[in-house]
Amino acid sequence: MTMSKTVVLVVLMVALLAESSRAMELCNIDDEGLTACKPSVMKPEPVAPSEECCKAVQGANLTCLCSYRTSPWLPAFGIDPDLALQLPPKCNLTPPADCQYD
Repeated sequence: MTMSKTVVLVVLMVALLAESSRAMELCNIDDEGLTACKPSVMKPEPVAPSEECCKAVQGANLTCLCSYRTSPWLPAFGIDPDLALQLPPKCNLTPPADCQYD
């Protein structure tokens, strides 16, 4: 491997490590909000969203959340997309008009 390729590879690895050390956030829901909501979006026995979860969903970008409906990323983290998309109505929030919640 040439020196320039090695430098580029090292820079990319450092950037990835720096990015992975940050707290997780999804659609303006921080890691605490995600943790609060996780019991409500996991099968086989999801629970009603907690007050903490609903507070997190209130600050969420609901259009962004809707964009994950068909994404493989949520299931990779054990999150059921349909259950996740049910959170806004369960928290008495109006979902975006262009997003279908079941």
